[in-house]
Amino acid sequence: MTITSGRAHDAEAAAADRYARERLRMVAEIRAMASEAGLYGGVPISEAVLAVMAGVPRHRFVPVEDAYSAYGNFPLPIGHGQTISQPYIVALMTELLALDKRQTVLEVGTGSGYQAAVLAAMAGRVYSIEIVAPLAELAARRLAEAGYANVEVRCGDGSAGWPEHAPYDAIIVTAAAEYVPQALLDQLKPGGRLVIPVGGRYEVQQLQLIGKDSEGALHSRNIEPVRFVPLTGVN
Repeated sequence: MTITSGRAHDAEAAAADRYARERLRMVAEIRAMASEAGLYGGVPISEAVLAVMAGVPRHRFVPVEDAYSAYGNFPLPIGHGQTISQPYIVALMTELLALDKRQTVLEVGTGSGYQAAVLAAMAGRVYSIEIVAPLAELAARRLAEAGYANVEVRCGDGSAGWPEHAPYDAIIVTAAAEYVPQALLDQLKPGGRLVIPVGGRYEVQQLQLIGKDSEGALHSRNIEPVRFVPLTGVN
């Protein structure tokens, strides 16, 4: 029994080391992409965000058969017509929110739970909504198993927000909307930030950063073109 246990532990440690190296390689690719984008007025990715990306186990948030490519800098299918976003885009959207541990975040579109895990490592509390019930259930289980106790997931129409916990310091939408849902703007705290891809399925979508100032006025700017699955359930 002792020998078997030792071998199992060694195998787990070897797998952990392999994934750790792959995460560092992924982070190096994100850093390089961000540096190149910065040359053209893009958004630099902070070392704080990169450190979180180096620690979150993305392989635990993809289908088992895709674990071998979990740290490739590209999106992966997660079933039900949905995808897990490219790591660079996850880092970029997280960076735009400018989070700290005192803040509460609303995520619209839990998907696999990976973005929620990244947010949980940077914010105080994360509320995440997923309209596809099987994805919501699986993401909640994965987040709990990975130890992210400050995330709450529910199944529902994220375009309506989650008013019970509003207002939010930050809101992130991980699917493209043809327009920004008013409910999300209403639930954003003064001084807060909303990051959302805007555009139709067959249009050039723009990743937008929307800020609400202390007077409640909204200010938006386009960050870069993106491609996301469409947001469903928009009223």
